[in-house]
Amino acid sequence: MVSFDSFPEQIAAWRRRQLLGAGLATAAAALAAPALAQGKADKAGERVLRVGHQKGWLSILKGRGTLEKRLAPLGVSVRWTEFNAGPVQLEALNVGSIDFGDVGEAPPIFAQAAGAPLVYAGATVPRPALEAVLVPRDSPIRSVRDLKGKRVAYNKGSNVQYFLVKLLEKHGLQYGDVQSVFLAPADARAAFERGAVDAWLIWDPFLAAAQKTLDARLLADATGVVNNRAYYFTSRDYATRNPDVLRIAIEEIDGIDRWASQNPVAAAAELAGLLGLDKSVTELYLSRARFGTAAVTRDILAEQQQIADTFFELKLIPRKLNLLHAAPVDLAAAGR
Repeated sequence: MVSFDSFPEQIAAWRRRQLLGAGLATAAAALAAPALAQGKADKAGERVLRVGHQKGWLSILKGRGTLEKRLAPLGVSVRWTEFNAGPVQLEALNVGSIDFGDVGEAPPIFAQAAGAPLVYAGATVPRPALEAVLVPRDSPIRSVRDLKGKRVAYNKGSNVQYFLVKLLEKHGLQYGDVQSVFLAPADARAAFERGAVDAWLIWDPFLAAAQKTLDARLLADATGVVNNRAYYFTSRDYATRNPDVLRIAIEEIDGIDRWASQNPVAAAAELAGLLGLDKSVTELYLSRARFGTAAVTRDILAEQQQIADTFFELKLIPRKLNLLHAAPVDLAAAGR
């Protein structure tokens, strides 16, 4: 179990571990890139939207190039950098290497507690079935209560950390009742395969891939536990300077959502090709997905406030956050 007895030092250590443990090569490439001033023109005299993304939904948007086409008349170019988890994306935002990205529920809370300048630009509908606890097929673990005392792997600071807290709480356990093993997705999968951990909390498409290729058993997903929204984030400075760019980005993402909801077979095939996964994996992933992306409301911010309050009570963040004191990013101000 993580402890924050020395808050500033532990926050700094958390950042370093995320950079090292959650995809060093990708993070290093992103953080080594020139940190262009947000919202200002580059050498060619154009604005830039630097997108950090994970394997998944934004991969379709990148592959199609429709965002570039929408932004070209505004003199805006798009640059893409792939990450394997949300915390590293947020670190990249914090050091000025990206302007926009996708992330789960929990990472923004850790980042905001550490002073990152992020604001929420958009949110999906709840998607609780897209994260779950996996155990080996022949594991003696048959219920959530059986996790007590067991080694549970997950990516520290990610959406599944909050899921674990609330799942244990729902079944009469506490966060400290399990042995948390902090591993990035690829390392967690390896540990799970060799039996070094008893359970693994993970999200799609990693979740579906494990079910299909490791014969893993789904112990519990987040249905009835947490909402598991995905969030799209930016910095306050970029949002202030470029609401028109962000509005178009959210519209394009929602367009992909609406298309996929009506064309699940084609969406699974396209996503499989982009991610290099078997189509059966993406079909399973999309079969439990819900679709829809829009601007963040105060009600949605209130959900994030609950996560922040929970983490503060557990001493997982060093200070109490007030996420409701400022209004969400107003993308409508850019006009239509």
